[in-house]
Amino acid sequence: MGISPQQFEQMKSRVSGVRRSAAPVFASSRVPIVANGHAVILGIDPSLRGTGFGVIRLAKPNPVLIACGTITCPASWEHSRCLVKISQTLRDVVKETKPTVCVIEGLFFAQNLQTAIVMGEARGAAMAAVAEAGLEIYEIATRKVKQAIVGYGAAQKIAVAKMVQRMLQLPELPAPDAADALALALAHAQTNGRPGLTPPKKI
Repeated sequence: MGISPQQFEQMKSRVSGVRRSAAPVFASSRVPIVANGHAVILGIDPSLRGTGFGVIRLAKPNPVLIACGTITCPASWEHSRCLVKISQTLRDVVKETKPTVCVIEGLFFAQNLQTAIVMGEARGAAMAAVAEAGLEIYEIATRKVKQAIVGYGAAQKIAVAKMVQRMLQLPELPAPDAADALALALAHAQTNGRPGLTPPKKI
């Protein structure tokens, strides 16, 4: 069946229009500037004696570090005093960095019941301080964080820290607890920007 010159030109126009609007092949493998409407992400790795926190801003070509650190509490401090410091410090971090969402390490089954209780206390203190500011809170299991950042769910902490350093282009390796918190923030950004990864659980 023949076509007229006018029909041929119309076909060329439609085809060329599709090519111009096509997305890059590897676009989905890059961290988006905004993940589900959130551009500044706070990650928290809770612990009674050393709670890590990290705040990143999503940008191209790489996320940017805003702040990170570890909330340390001496072994001589009572639990209640540690929980107050965790809450107060995170309130200050939220006020200074203005994150739009928070991601925290998911619950795990500790072999020691007492350890699980203490971890739960620290996690609760952190969540209360963040929720008080009106932020949405998500949780990601440690294994899924390692899978998203390193590509291996049983990766060592040092491997996670090195990948965090690389992804954020940091001059030095971040402290262990801070690195874990930054990994949480980066994993949240990736799971929201890559459809193949399991989305984090909102809590």
